[in-house]
Amino acid sequence: GWVCSLSKAMSVRVRFAPSPTGLLHLGGLRTALFNYLYAAANNGKFILRIEDTDQSREVPGSLENIQNTFKWLGIKFDEGPSTGGRFAPYIQSQRLNIYQQYALDLIQRDKAYYCFCSKKRLESLRTQEGKGGGYDGLCRHLSSKQVQDKLQMGQPQVVRLKIPISGETAVNDLVYGNVQFN
Repeated sequence: GWVCSLSKAMSVRVRFAPSPTGLLHLGGLRTALFNYLYAAANNGKFILRIEDTDQSREVPGSLENIQNTFKWLGIKFDEGPSTGGRFAPYIQSQRLNIYQQYALDLIQRDKAYYCFCSKKRLESLRTQEGKGGGYDGLCRHLSSKQVQDKLQMGQPQVVRLKIPISGETAVNDLVYGNVQFN
């Protein structure tokens, strides 16, 4: 069975992280309610974090709708965009500079790499049969000079984790225990 224990030094922090892409979905509200009740039962914090990093899908007024829905229900967030808190900002697009620092650190430690593949190329890979529909690692093996040239040209890029190509990756998950991936 599942076992979870918290030491007295640890505190419960749960969050609800909707995307501002329209009206709040009933399933999202259910998740938020469970998190709220869990935090309340464990003397914890209930946090609102807005996942707005996909700006192309954002619907104007969605954030206000989310906040008004919880206000109408009488549910208050301990931390969030309107209430602030120790770990502000709570709107993800306002935290990009933090994430960029960590991404650069991963690249410098050879734990991640820049990928310059176009959306069109990635979509083509997803639809190819027999390839498993995944990324083929094209940019993983670019030379430092090729990467620098593309960056200097301002070519759009994302950062990908450099997951081992072979072998086994294991993680200790609090819910599932030891989980292994090949």
